[in-house]
Amino acid sequence: MEISYVFFWLFVTIVLAAIELATMGLLTIWFAVGAIVAMLISFLDVPFIVQFAIFLIVSVCAMLVVRPWAAAHLNNKIKKTNVDALVGRKTIVKTDIDNIHGTGKVELDGSTWLATSASDEIIKEGEEVVVKEVHGAKLVVEREAE
Repeated sequence: MEISYVFFWLFVTIVLAAIELATMGLLTIWFAVGAIVAMLISFLDVPFIVQFAIFLIVSVCAMLVVRPWAAAHLNNKIKKTNVDALVGRKTIVKTDIDNIHGTGKVELDGSTWLATSASDEIIKEGEEVVVKEVHGAKLVVEREAE
């Protein structure tokens, strides 16, 4: 056993893990796993080229197999805040929405918003609509699909 290979793989593992901690991209962690396996294999006096091949195989397999699962199950979803959180919400039309005349208001969470129709159709007071977009201080809405 060449002790230098053990330290080499330990060094590679630490560097890759540090990069992963800094970026949180779920990319270099799989190569760190491969480096750990290669380090363990290096205790068996296996030639370096075999250690390196095992490092690559384990890293690529871990990245292709485990990464999609980890990315889907870790809480990396961006939480919508402020006006972005309004998109998709349902509300009731407070005054008729007419894009030609520039009229229309909806009320959402106790606030009154200017509103325009996404399809340029007139939407009457009392109808239920869904917020499709936010343009400045105006909500772009469309009728709720039945």
